[in-house]
Amino acid sequence: MEYLEFELPIKELEEQLEKCQVIGKESDVDVTQTCKQIEKKLKETKKDIYKNLTPWQRVQMSRHPNRPYTLDYIKALCGDSFLELHGDRNFKDDKAMIGGLGKIGDQSYMFIGQQKGYNTKTRQYRNFGMANPEGYRKALRLMKSAEKFGIPVVTLLDTPGAYPGLEAEERGQGEAIARNILEMTRLKVPIITVVIGEGASGGALGIGVGDKVLMLENTWYSVISPESCSSILWRSWEYKETAAEALKLTATDMKRMKLVDEIVKEPIGGAHSDREKTFLTVREAIVKSFDEFKNLSPKELVEQRMDKYSQMGVYKG
Repeated sequence: MEYLEFELPIKELEEQLEKCQVIGKESDVDVTQTCKQIEKKLKETKKDIYKNLTPWQRVQMSRHPNRPYTLDYIKALCGDSFLELHGDRNFKDDKAMIGGLGKIGDQSYMFIGQQKGYNTKTRQYRNFGMANPEGYRKALRLMKSAEKFGIPVVTLLDTPGAYPGLEAEERGQGEAIARNILEMTRLKVPIITVVIGEGASGGALGIGVGDKVLMLENTWYSVISPESCSSILWRSWEYKETAAEALKLTATDMKRMKLVDEIVKEPIGGAHSDREKTFLTVREAIVKSFDEFKNLSPKELVEQRMDKYSQMGVYKG
């Protein structure tokens, strides 16, 4: 188990509890009361820490190395029914963007999302969850296939941004993302979007236009990361905490500004602390969201989606 800096008090108490339990097993000393006191203190400390997380701490939580990624959610939601589909039929298969067909209960869905790696080798293989143009074109191909067969789309957002390399720009990164945003606004099947980790910039928006946008409690959604914002404004990463506060990137901020529709609660300690509970909560949220749109005609669906996005933001006439 890995701990973030602000979680160190929890680590200390968990180590104390473990030592106490070992002493109880290996000796005749009755440590029951002591263990109970430590457990009580641990519970109170967890509640206190996770109840008062700063925006920067939530950014750190969204990047926690033990946090479940897109494929973890898909496998938990669909089991063996998931069939991954590959390639954009133009250039190649992007390993940072995955997609395919899967079932939740008796209902089929087209799942699409960014996938990060678990170690150095898989992070390089997945390009750290940063998709190239072919990734967005693959996503669009799968969405169009879903539309053809009347299958709802579920997108899972978890990326530090679209890949900013020269070759990505040469192959039309901006156009690919813009095309996806345009096509998603008029897709004739329900789109349910879930921010499961980092929702950064156009990299997230390229698969982020949804009839219902759900955001896990300890995730962020913004045009830029706090570190990049800090380096642009202050020429240093030292002000990333100030930038995170100013960017209003937390789930609470997004919900208040009506940029997302619903916050999905996480277990105390984050999604990684109780994966099964997190998967179940997300599953229920997806099914509930689909029920809201399944009886709408394609015309009503598109009109409602257009209205939703046209009402976002504040402007003067």
